[in-house]
Amino acid sequence: MEERAAKTHRPLLGEILLEHGLITAGQLKKALKSQLQAFDRLGSVLVELGYIDNETLLDILSKQHAVPAVDLFKLEIPEDVLNIVPFEKVRSLKVLPINREESVLHLAMVDPNDISAVQEIEFSFGGRVKPYVAPAYQMEAAIKMFEARGYGREAFRGEGLQKAGPVIEKTEMSIFSLLRLMVKEGGTDLHLTAGVQPSIRVDGEMRRLSNMHSVTPEQMESFASEILTDEQMERFKKEHEIDFAISIKDFARFKLNIYRQRNSISIVARHIIEDIPSLEELNLPLWLRDFALTQQGLILITGPSGHGKTTTLAALVDVINSNRRCNIITLEDPIEYLHTHKKSNVNQREIGVDTASFAEGLRHIFRQDPDVIVIGEMRDPETIAIALTAAETGHLVLSTLHTLNATSAVDRIVDIFPPHQQHQVRTQFADAFLLIFSQRLVPRKDGRGRIPAYEKITNTFRIRNMIRDGKAFTIRSLMQTASEDMSTIDQSLAELCLSGKIKMEDGLKYADNPTYYKDLVDMGGRKG
Repeated sequence: MEERAAKTHRPLLGEILLEHGLITAGQLKKALKSQLQAFDRLGSVLVELGYIDNETLLDILSKQHAVPAVDLFKLEIPEDVLNIVPFEKVRSLKVLPINREESVLHLAMVDPNDISAVQEIEFSFGGRVKPYVAPAYQMEAAIKMFEARGYGREAFRGEGLQKAGPVIEKTEMSIFSLLRLMVKEGGTDLHLTAGVQPSIRVDGEMRRLSNMHSVTPEQMESFASEILTDEQMERFKKEHEIDFAISIKDFARFKLNIYRQRNSISIVARHIIEDIPSLEELNLPLWLRDFALTQQGLILITGPSGHGKTTTLAALVDVINSNRRCNIITLEDPIEYLHTHKKSNVNQREIGVDTASFAEGLRHIFRQDPDVIVIGEMRDPETIAIALTAAETGHLVLSTLHTLNATSAVDRIVDIFPPHQQHQVRTQFADAFLLIFSQRLVPRKDGRGRIPAYEKITNTFRIRNMIRDGKAFTIRSLMQTASEDMSTIDQSLAELCLSGKIKMEDGLKYADNPTYYKDLVDMGGRKG
């Protein structure tokens, strides 16, 4: 009677996962629906859908059943131990002997609370059974392997099992399983659009997952409901697009954009590397560190979307955080890299969560006593105006801008204002900026990822005068001369090509002046 009562009050797997915040109620609902369709254990379905990983499942199963959990994928079992329990009982009772200590048999079980199964094995063994819990999908994989190769003829090695996941039929794709697949394949971005197969971007190139079915509009709706909170869903319904970031516990963090196109939903997810890389790891010039540690002024990181601007910005913030004792306030949409407090305090504010907009967040920022202000992106005149004022009044301001090159950043900032304000903005910018750093990520020659090529403009007397006088267009032609205050992307590409890091033809794709780039390569370096 007591055993029956204990079994009745044993917490359910889904309840434990919800209690620990490891899944959402919406994910549990979807998993239960898939469980009914697949006729499988809930834990197996949750792993298959990508909501939890194998380690999490083992931990929760141990808590649920109050016995140790065992990972069959990591076991090696001698044949003499296997032969203690006949294969017929292994298959029918879903058990597996894993070790023997004199009169005690260690037994992996899908249901370690199955008293009748324990008693049956104890009777045939002639000793005591110590139960362990094992995931159902691992047990099924082991049984299938025994059916194919034979049982008890040789030692069992868990590494020989199928490690791709549960042995259940996939009833539908999950946004979480696709995110995991993207990371596994070394992708940076996942693209989901109704009518085509899922695609991932690897080393800058889109690859369609040809072994998958095309995504339906209904699946896209399901993906959105899986990943959006109720509040985010309401915002998406009103605005038809939304930016946000999510973390999959003990796995990875992602930046997502969900938007509508042709009356259906599309999703783009970017994998965020949570460990903030150093300038050395990013193959960026170490002189950037000196600019990051300047007390005041404006640093702009520019370039096309998807070429590492946010990562470079995070690396510069980490340089400041590690070397200065100051107050850093960031405005980001959304927050991608999470900074820990080192020598500095780092207060990260997310647009739409902590403040309404970049402009709204900046209106009150001076009351927050910042030393360093980090703006995720310059988007509107008010944001730019406050940033310039902050850079003029003793603050260090770092931001990004979507432009093709360093010189177009000057025109972009000035031209966003009405004509009667442009002279003032031009003067402010000429006095305030420290560095315009424009970067492109180019495929490596050895095929191992991408490497940055860059150009720069620094604030020197002649650069300052050209910007003030409205002659920023002349800077482009001057940049081809080798000097400390400026350099072109073509010079950087030529150096990468000559050092064997990129292919000549890949450099041509990103060159600003292909003829100049070729001449530099032919001449073996800079010319001026």
